[in-house]
Amino acid sequence: MTTATRQEVLGLYRRIFRLARKWQAASGQMEDTIKEKQYILNEARTLFQKNKNLTDTDQIKQCIDECTARIEIGLHYQIPYPRPIHLPPMGLTPLRGRGLRSQEKLRKLSKPVYLQSHDEIS
Repeated sequence: MTTATRQEVLGLYRRIFRLARKWQAASGQMEDTIKEKQYILNEARTLFQKNKNLTDTDQIKQCIDECTARIEIGLHYQIPYPRPIHLPPMGLTPLRGRGLRSQEKLRKLSKPVYLQSHDEIS
């Protein structure tokens, strides 16, 4: 990891912790605020610990993009949790034939950048 990338990652880590310190739940209730702050901190620690040994610059860039997107979406929608993917009804083919594999591939490719690591840790 280059020093510039390292500084960018550490800056994101600090930004997340500052964001968690100042976070206010959209409901305005103190218990929701505490729960959401704890979620932000736990999610950040988990993902940063999981990715601390990455050496591939493309993977590091993808993680940085995911982190930035999740911060911006959280601030915009005032929710710390990732927004779910909504598939249309009957969006996947039945469990037989080659169609399922191609649908799974398309679903994986169409996964938003802010949800790339969400299924891996939950």
